[in-house]
Amino acid sequence: MGLLRVSRIGVVAVTAGVVLAGCAQSEDPQAKKDAGIAAAKASAAGQAALLKSKLAAAAKIRANELGEIPVLMYHRVIDKPGTQDDRTPQQFRTELERLAKEDYVPITAAEYVSGRIDIPAGRHPVVLTFDDSSPSQFALDGMGVPKPGTAVAILQDVAKTHPGFRPVATFYVTRDLFGKTTPEEQTEMLTWLRDKGFDIGNHTRDHKSLGGKPEKQVNAEIVAGHELITKLINTNPVTLALPYGNQPSTKQWGLKGTSGGVSYNYGGVFLAGYTPALSPFNKKFDPLGIPRIRSMDKTGDCAKFCSTAWLDWLKTNRDERYTSDGDVKTVAFPKFKSAFLIKRYTDRVLAY
Repeated sequence: MGLLRVSRIGVVAVTAGVVLAGCAQSEDPQAKKDAGIAAAKASAAGQAALLKSKLAAAAKIRANELGEIPVLMYHRVIDKPGTQDDRTPQQFRTELERLAKEDYVPITAAEYVSGRIDIPAGRHPVVLTFDDSSPSQFALDGMGVPKPGTAVAILQDVAKTHPGFRPVATFYVTRDLFGKTTPEEQTEMLTWLRDKGFDIGNHTRDHKSLGGKPEKQVNAEIVAGHELITKLINTNPVTLALPYGNQPSTKQWGLKGTSGGVSYNYGGVFLAGYTPALSPFNKKFDPLGIPRIRSMDKTGDCAKFCSTAWLDWLKTNRDERYTSDGDVKTVAFPKFKSAFLIKRYTDRVLAY
């Protein structure tokens, strides 16, 4: 009986195989081809409809990802300002509140220079930068919470009351490192910032002007600042902020160089003023000298060239500022601006 059952199973299996083969052979090749053509047409129609929808949405919000971006520069945030670069905690909070109400969303300098501007549709990017790693910018209590009144604490407070206002910024650090002196304390500070989404940039270790110095010395100064960061948190900085905004005699030295076997290759070099910066997708964008805006009210020279004045200008001239379409994979702008696009981004264009 056991042999009979095996024999029957074998016959059934062979028979089934013959039937299945017959079905495959009887399929109409023309019908298969027609089905493929129909599917391709349906897919193309769907893609066309999606593109039309995206273009309409971008036009409705007047998306302009070739527009200008304010990169704001801060130093100390203290109760009694001692220099023209200082801001009080209340002044800093007021400026952040204004940015939030006017639909700005903070991004880091690293995100900006790499074109990773992932913010909601209709919003505008702003880059918050802090020079010289002052304790007034960032300090932690014994439980790892930013101390009240510091720039980081104020930024987090504003973000809590304005959903979508990202509490991120870029800190251009020097050897002072927020007043911490031991490697353990310094590592603790930089690790906290990195893990919370903040960006750590190079400002050179000793904050000496790079203007007029030979290439070897420029490279050494930048590498010293580079290693100050990498030896503490093993994370490469993406950008450099020039001390005093002074460029080396050959601007390229700020972007790339080598000293003592250590190399750097940055995505952007930041200056110290005066205007909004160009979109990283704009062909006039120059990574060798990206302008920043000093945070200050309309007084003296700042009547035209500091943060309050420029934010007023961008508000009045809203079509000149960068407005996101909400899709990080596309670069949206009015079609007549096409001549300003960097060619390598052609495959991402959404021109309406």
